[in-house]
Amino acid sequence: MAYKIIAFDADDTLWVNEPYFREAENKFAKLLRYYETENKIHQELYKVITGNIPLYGYGIKSCILSMIQCATELSNNQLPSEIVQQILDIGKEMLTKPIELLPDIENVLKTLSQKYQLIVLTKGDLLDQEKKLDNSGLLKYFHHVEVMSEKNEAGYLRILKHLNIEPKEFLMIGNSLKSDVLPVLQIGANAIHVPFDSEWKFEKVSKKAMDNHDYKTLTSIRKIVDFL
Repeated sequence: MAYKIIAFDADDTLWVNEPYFREAENKFAKLLRYYETENKIHQELYKVITGNIPLYGYGIKSCILSMIQCATELSNNQLPSEIVQQILDIGKEMLTKPIELLPDIENVLKTLSQKYQLIVLTKGDLLDQEKKLDNSGLLKYFHHVEVMSEKNEAGYLRILKHLNIEPKEFLMIGNSLKSDVLPVLQIGANAIHVPFDSEWKFEKVSKKAMDNHDYKTLTSIRKIVDFL
């Protein structure tokens, strides 16, 4: 295919992200175990985080606000201020994590950027994602960066209209079937799925949902160059 634009997801496609959220959730569960079992805390936190997505969106700041809400509810509005501070510290630690690039990603971007226009399409907090890109050293390979509030059909169509390209000229590469593959296929564009070791259950889709969709799954990002 004569792609004009190749888009990359950021978190868990360019660099490690999801394990840091699981680590933070485990710290939160241990912090609140006086009020409930750790398993129950994980369940309640997931409900609060996903319920707040329409209001707060995605990212670390959204997660921390949801942690404070969840902790307040679990404590029956008796949450000590020192617990609130420890939750805030969990968030600050996440925001200051060093960037850990995925293996071979820079070589792949360097090679592809010689032939294609590359862009970043990601979800999350704008300031945090911009900081990650700046610190990653990868920004030089991309012509455009977009932090999307939601990766759905309408969002992708808006991007393609802005870039003045047809769906068939667009290729999306990412680790999430729900966000990076399915909506892209549904607008008539193309996608490559590169799974990551850890996946947030909110991003999972059933096998049935992917039936009758034509897309490629590659086991590592390095295989993209040969595939294209």
